[in-house]
Amino acid sequence: MRLVLASASPARLSVLRAAGLDPVVSVSDVDEDALLAMIPDASAAEKVTALAGAKATTVARRVAGPHPDAVVVGCDSMLLIDDELVGKPHDVDTARRRWKAMAGRTGELVTGHAVLRLDDGDIDRVAEGHSVTTVRFGEPTDAELEAYLATGEPLAVAGAFTLDGLGGWFVEGIDGDPSNVIGISLPLVRRLLGAVGLSPAGLWADRTG
Repeated sequence: MRLVLASASPARLSVLRAAGLDPVVSVSDVDEDALLAMIPDASAAEKVTALAGAKATTVARRVAGPHPDAVVVGCDSMLLIDDELVGKPHDVDTARRRWKAMAGRTGELVTGHAVLRLDDGDIDRVAEGHSVTTVRFGEPTDAELEAYLATGEPLAVAGAFTLDGLGGWFVEGIDGDPSNVIGISLPLVRRLLGAVGLSPAGLWADRTG
């Protein structure tokens, strides 16, 4: 059975490959802002899980032809700090403001997950959930922060930081699942795969589809 990752994130792909899988990557075209506008009163967990589900569903319908018996995994990560849920900053000024606000403090990295199993091209079984990891941020100097911003890395990642990249220099520690901070929780995905009748071990044995 072919595993399909409904995400453009190289970090998520790297986590899955390091864990013995070789997914096909298919990026969804979900309008995240429009979807979030439809559920303004939802909790942080509900919002990221709704986004993950929408992404996985969009991709599942797209790949049903070439991969009629695939399993599709969708994820969405955001950082909850000061009761505000923030995603990718996209520009330097926003990333700088976020780092000034979170330096020396803690936040919660919340990742929604959706696993969809296809049977003969139809979505047969669905399992969803979320994972939360507490992140303790360091206090980069102004020079360090400007150097980090200049790399472009924090502009395209949830919360304007990474754990497995350059941003790792400025994370003092975490409480919870580290893979969740990178963008995909392996323990949670294992449980969701189990809920649709699959196991990571079965996917190890069939990495070419």
